Amino acid sequence: MRNGLLACLLCACMSAAAAEAPVVRLETSAGNIDIELHSTEAPQSVANFLDLVDSNFYDGLIFHRVVANFVIQAGGYDAQLKYREPPRQVPNESRNGLANRRGTVAMARLADPHSADAQFYINVNDNAHLDPQGGGFGYTVFGKVVAGMEAVVDIELMDTETQNGMVGVPATPVVIHRARRLTSEN
Repeated sequence: MRNGLLACLLCACMSAAAAEAPVVRLETSAGNIDIELHSTEAPQSVANFLDLVDSNFYDGLIFHRVVANFVIQAGGYDAQLKYREPPRQVPNESRNGLANRRGTVAMARLADPHSADAQFYINVNDNAHLDPQGGGFGYTVFGKVVAGMEAVVDIELMDTETQNGMVGVPATPVVIHRARRLTSEN
């Protein structure tokens, strides 16, 4: 009886924590993608992402890098491939216990592990090689797709081309019309 009560309490606490997790909707030309954010595991990455969402930073940007069986990436360029300068970089939080699995969302970065800023990607495959290896850094997972994975797959399977020296650009731009937080009323 005591173990059953403890299990029920633990389950209720976990459900309450999950219910409080912020969710962001990307309204894209390929359909909506809802992302639940892991603010406990990646607090600085989530705070940065939410600040960018709240300031409309992502509105009008595109998925500019699409690699089938790997990732779809956004957060840096508009449909004319004009770069949008991000306001800040965030420290790497890849050692948070979250893995780059299909449907998870992570911060893109350069070779410098602390160079993540506004660009993010959605894993369309399990990508364990992007996780921390040994004592090194990986790529910070900070969320997961909770609705709209069909839109993610549609983007993944689009025809791509090289534009302005960038490989994997969808031939038909996939625009993020709007990124916004969802509330319990949405």
